[in-house]
Amino acid sequence: MRFVLTGEQREFARSLDALLRAADTPGVLRAWAAGDHGPGRALWRRLGDAGVFALAVPEAYGGVGPLPVEAAVACVELGRYAVPGPVAETLAAGVLLAGAGGAAAKEWLPGIASGAAMLSLRLPGHGPYALDADAADAVFTVDGDGLRRAPGPGELSVSADPARRLFRPDPGGEPVAGGRAVEAASRAAGDWASFATAALALGCGEELLRATVAYVRQRRQFGVPVGSFQAVKHRLADTLLGLEFARPLLYGAAVELTEELSGGRAGTGSPEPGAGVGSGTGPAEGPPGSGLGTGRGAGPLGAGSRTGPGMGSLGAGAAVAAAKAAAGEAGYAAARTALQLHGAIGYTEELDLAWWLRRARPLRDAWGTPSACRARVLAG
Repeated sequence: MRFVLTGEQREFARSLDALLRAADTPGVLRAWAAGDHGPGRALWRRLGDAGVFALAVPEAYGGVGPLPVEAAVACVELGRYAVPGPVAETLAAGVLLAGAGGAAAKEWLPGIASGAAMLSLRLPGHGPYALDADAADAVFTVDGDGLRRAPGPGELSVSADPARRLFRPDPGGEPVAGGRAVEAASRAAGDWASFATAALALGCGEELLRATVAYVRQRRQFGVPVGSFQAVKHRLADTLLGLEFARPLLYGAAVELTEELSGGRAGTGSPEPGAGVGSGTGPAEGPPGSGLGTGRGAGPLGAGSRTGPGMGSLGAGAAVAAAKAAAGEAGYAAARTALQLHGAIGYTEELDLAWWLRRARPLRDAWGTPSACRARVLAG
């Protein structure tokens, strides 16, 4: 099965690449880790203007979503540039609040869609921490069927990545919503957080591999580039294979989430060669300049596409878990390869790549460790 992005989706990725290439994300990362959130919030607002956070917010609240495929496209690009802040958490908060409804949805969802609001959250079954709670405008927590706004960021915990600050939210707080709607919205938000983190991990791994290939081409031993050594070629090839095998799982999960949102499948036959997969439910147009919009009736990964046997049999939750396990492991393997081939300079903070090296393992384990994700896949 071959997954193919539409021309609009590819243009969206190119526009984000251009935006982030000009943003000096290493400098933003260093400032964020030091507690200066100004540059990061400025970048966040530009990403909001590009339509990134609107992808998880329904049209009724000023968004264009939910659009899982476009969200995957965006998060891969953000992962490639190691954009700091609670990206996956804010997208998941959009899903959580939209599902819970009520006054909090009306208050926060338009701000999420525009990039004016940065949110973090803690959900049951996903650990005690809320990412970057000190920088977030609000932190939401779910306990059972109760949704609350935490009264404060809570206690800071040590993280392997200084630009991913983990907090234990203060207990209690203002009740926001309750009941079965919260339970269902919490499960959906957990899937979105895991899905977005998988895309961030894939993008992080891609950048680690790109930088490592560039380095071994110019580093020389015995008068030749070390990239010409057979052992180095094999290591890089294994890393590339891991990333490339994770990519269809990520977009397969996006298709499953799209099908879940549309309430059914989009066909039963095998896809034609080169066809995309799934049935489109997204709006015909996105925010100005965003490059979004799949067109009514278009498939999420290409016009006139269909689903076939295979990926469609997993179900959304298991498909997300499979993508998270594969992308997380592939990104972490890329970090290990990068560290081995860069040698001791990989440990130095002066090397920009060190920020990507530190990020790969936390992304692997956040919102579902590989073992937990595999257990979910096996459980169906």
